[in-house]
Amino acid sequence: MTRPLVITDCDEVLMHMVVPFAQWVDEEHGVLFRMEDASFAGALKRKECGTPLEAAEVWPLLDGFFRTEMGRQTEIPGAIAAMAAIGDIADIVVLTNVGPDHQAARGAQLAALGFHAPVIGSRGGKGEPVRALIAERRPSVAVFIDDLPNHHHSVAIEAPEVWRLHFVGEPAIADKVHPAKHAHARIDDWSAARDWILARLAENIPAPAPQPV
Repeated sequence: MTRPLVITDCDEVLMHMVVPFAQWVDEEHGVLFRMEDASFAGALKRKECGTPLEAAEVWPLLDGFFRTEMGRQTEIPGAIAAMAAIGDIADIVVLTNVGPDHQAARGAQLAALGFHAPVIGSRGGKGEPVRALIAERRPSVAVFIDDLPNHHHSVAIEAPEVWRLHFVGEPAIADKVHPAKHAHARIDDWSAARDWILARLAENIPAPAPQPV
């Protein structure tokens, strides 16, 4: 039997992202980021007229941020220490939707903080890459951590045996993101989240099957 596996997102889980991103798009692109609900794209508006950006305009801004501005990002308090404690008993993979182009930069960003783990720069739903990791590594138990509810839904469909923790580490948006109904728990503090994850790893049993609707 192989070691347990923890699959974690990065932005708003390990690293602050929306606050430095908001500062950058304001300074460099004349765009305001004001998150009033769970919609990231809807939070981006042109400063001069207040009109929302089109969906097709959002990824180029994100791509530009990840290409040149990762240095603005800082650690979510307690994240790296929690990963160190978890890494004593489990393998860790960072599954982050920055795309393949920024995978290496993301790995270097985390390594600079003393956190060394494989990084997968994915795009789209995370259910399929999580399922692939489970098939490849065959862990005794697995935990998935992400800030976005749609990824918990995706993983619940593709890998229902994986424990799912909804974690939003950015206080500026945490209260605007409702608890993911497909996650097993919602915790936004790394001290409590670490303990919850370690408890799931110690129990060493798969997540319960979803109840039929």
